Formats: sequence, structure tokens, C-alpha cells
Amino acid sequence: MKKRLEAVFRPESKYRAFFLSVITFGLAYGLYKGILDNYLAEVVSMSGYDKGVSEFFREMPGLLLVFILAVLYMFSAERIFKIGALFMLVGMAAQSVVPASRVMVILCIFIYSLGEHMQLGMRHTLSLQYAREGRGGEALGYQNSVQQIGTLAGFLVIIAVFSFVKATPEIYRIVFAVSAAIIGLGFISSLRITGSSAQDKNKRRFYFKKKYTKYYMLEVFYGARKQVFFTFGPYVLVLFYGANAMMISILFAVSAICSFLLSPLIGKLIDRIGYKTVMISDTLILVIVCFFYGFAHHIFPMNVAFIICCVNYILDSIISLASMASNVYVQDISDTPDEVRATISTGVSVNHMITIFIALFGGWIWKTLGIETLFVLSAVLGLCNSAYAATIKTGKKQSA
Repeated sequence: MKKRLEAVFRPESKYRAFFLSVITFGLAYGLYKGILDNYLAEVVSMSGYDKGVSEFFREMPGLLLVFILAVLYMFSAERIFKIGALFMLVGMAAQSVVPASRVMVILCIFIYSLGEHMQLGMRHTLSLQYAREGRGGEALGYQNSVQQIGTLAGFLVIIAVFSFVKATPEIYRIVFAVSAAIIGLGFISSLRITGSSAQDKNKRRFYFKKKYTKYYMLEVFYGARKQVFFTFGPYVLVLFYGANAMMISILFAVSAICSFLLSPLIGKLIDRIGYKTVMISDTLILVIVCFFYGFAHHIFPMNVAFIICCVNYILDSIISLASMASNVYVQDISDTPDEVRATISTGVSVNHMITIFIALFGGWIWKTLGIETLFVLSAVLGLCNSAYAATIKTGKKQSA
């Protein structure tokens, strides 16, 4: 593994310290995500529509990201990564002590998400910045795998805990507190990530450039599609099929294992066959996944339908790895590393312009039209994403 990493990353880069912090934050996220859906359903008593509302505010920081980074234009990617960790720490610590009211819980989710989204674009930027020439896809794949290792460990801890103890509000709070402590350790480890990217005028404004138009549109389609599964996929299993925290964590753990194993392979595939081919080819699997997720309970007994939905949730997590291709696309047509950073960060905000509304609209669809319509919508959005990707012109430094 060491030799593989050395072949992908520049030896003078701080990728080792970066990966150490990423795996730590992944562990905290695994603990958090492993119980969050059940906590919201069982303790906060959120319905499917309420879940959509909470996701609206969870995704809001992604939309605000371009404004936040405009304010922080003097800061390097490394420093913004560390600031994001502090927001995550505050949000998680507050979640462990505030009353289980919808307003307070959503506020804590918002604060944690603000830090998480600040780190999101920086993780991609630093991975590409530390990579050797022509190894950007693999670098993103390894970064995703490292994160998945930590996340998987968190899920396994949740599985172990809830195998022996009953889920109670107090237990949930303890898990949030432990997660906050781990984030604190992750922040300390992130202080070893030294270096400072040069100041650039592109950081102080919204970075929209004509040649990235197709990238922005791909982010809109992908953001809308993935939001349906991210928000409502697990919640369908909790509310519709009655899955408990241990079962959900097992599902997340299996998804994390698959992502860990396949991320480097998909990253390498992106480098070998091209980002355009990867962005288009995942659609067929997506349509199958969405069909069974929305209609399995009409075709099979509920216990069988539940297993089928779990399998399809894992498949969706695998095909979602193809989203790395759009970041490699940006690197391919960019002129400077700073342009990559500015474009990816703007892309995150563009992505969230649609996801915050899909969260609300999706909750309404579930409430009024059923989960069948909700996942048909996801399939249609996926097809739109691939159809648009087919119009991309490939080739180094070509304007799309």
C-alpha cells in the first residue's frame, strides 16, 4: 500500500498527515451517521416530511459555501480544512447536550454540516494538489477509501454497541459526545497539515467561467439525484420497513466496505477510460436501483423487499463513486491549481442550489404521492445527468 501511495502522491506533499485527519473525521462521521436517522425518527419524532425539512437546513451550508469561501479568500485550502473541523466540533458537541426539539436539533445539524461542507471542497482540492501528474483520479479514489475506513470503523462500533444495549435518548447522546471528542482529535491531527496555497484573485469572487458550464450543470443533475437517496434512502428503511439503528449501521458498514474497496479501482478506471465514459455508464445501474427501491414492496413480501432495498442502497453508494469523474474533468480543462479549487468550491454550491429544494420537495412527494414517485424522479434525474455528460468534449484543456 505504501508503494502504491508513493506512486500516486508527490513525496514532498503532506498527504500522510492529511489522510490521518481524514480517517479520524470519517470515524466520527460513522458514529454520527450510524444513529442519526433513528435518533430523528425515534427521539425527535420526525416524519418523512420533517426529514426533508431537516435536510433543507443540512444542505444549506453547501449553497452558502461560495459566499463563505469568498470571505475566506485570504486563507489557504489547508486552513479552511481546519476551520471546518472546528465547526464540526461545535455542532457535534451541541448535539450531545441540547434538548431533543426539532429546532435545536436542526440547528446543531446545520452547524456540523457547515464545517463538513467547508471540508468537502478542500478534501478534493488537497487530494488533487498532492497528486502526481495524471494521477488525479487515483488520488481522489484513495482519499475516499481512507475516509471510508474511518466511517466503516464508526459503523462497526455502532453495530457492536447496539448489539448489547437498548437504544435510548441517553445512549444516543453519549454517542454524539464520543463523536465530538474524536473530531477534537481529528482537528489536532489536522494541525500537522502545513503549507499555504498562493493568494489568487479567483478566491475572492464567485468563480463562474464559460468553459465550466457543463461541469456546473452536471453538478446540478448529480446533486438532485444523490439527494433523494442520501436523504430518503435510509429513512425509508427506518419508517417504512422498521429498521433499527443496528440494522442501518450494518447497511452503512457494508456500503463503506464496498466504497473502500472500489474507490481506488473506479479512480483508476476514470484515468484509464476517461471521465466522460464513467459519467455516462452508471445510468443503467441507477435506473434498476431506483425501480426496485420504489417498487420492491409491490412485487415481493415486505421482508424480501427490505433485503432488496438494502442491496440497492449499496449499489447506489457504489455508482455514486463515479462522481469523482467530474472533479477530474475540472482538473483536465483548468489552467491552474487555484482555478481547480475555485471551480470545485463553486460546483459544491451549485450542487446545493438544487439539493436543498429536492430535500423539501422530496418530503412533499413522499407524503402526497408515495415513495414510488420519489425514486422514479431520482432515475429521471440520473438519466438527465448521463445525457448531459454525453455532450462533453474530452481532451486536455479543451473548452467543453
